[in-house]
Amino acid sequence: MDGNFSLALALVLKSEGGWSDNPADPGGATMKGVTLANFRRYVKADASKADLRNISNDQVATVYRRFYWDAVVGAELPAGVDYAVFDFAVNSGPGRAAKYLQGVAGVTQDGRIGPATLAAVRAKPASVIIDDLCDARMGFLQRLPTWPTFGKGWSSRVAGVRKQAVLMTSLPASAPVQPPPAPAGAAPAPKAQPSPPGPPVPVQAPASANWLVRLINAIVAIIFRRKV
Repeated sequence: MDGNFSLALALVLKSEGGWSDNPADPGGATMKGVTLANFRRYVKADASKADLRNISNDQVATVYRRFYWDAVVGAELPAGVDYAVFDFAVNSGPGRAAKYLQGVAGVTQDGRIGPATLAAVRAKPASVIIDDLCDARMGFLQRLPTWPTFGKGWSSRVAGVRKQAVLMTSLPASAPVQPPPAPAGAAPAPKAQPSPPGPPVPVQAPASANWLVRLINAIVAIIFRRKV
């Protein structure tokens, strides 16, 4: 659901945190989860690490929407599934997240989420898709050579995603969703768009405003020359 982007972004930023430049992390230098490579791709071609550390909130949101949310067709996925796939994409790449979603949905794993993938995902309960996807994600992470270094943090992150994503599936579509407080310096979530207006509700005029009665009274008053 596209209306879930702001909530999903706030949740992801809670996991991504601020500046990181760990030599053991194959992703390299990141700020709020934005890698230097993606910052150069979408914001400033010749950006330095110093430029990345000063990335603005709007730039953060732009990178996340274009490189991750749109890449996994977050706007078309069921509530909860959208966040689970989005977080997977941020952590391990959009192509991998798409293929693993296709795997649990039982369709060809080509990394491109299209009508067939969406139909297969929607045909299963969202909570089942979320659980299967998180299980598959954990299996992938545990096979990485960097698991001994980052495994504890990854396990906590996936557990949190699973819990929050399942919670999102039970919320009514019309219910306002408030994202949890973002960490200091995190991008603020965009304001929700107002719902389209419903059909007009007929309004009954009060009896005292009946113009016909008032007109008759006025005519009678004129005839008998008395004030209304």
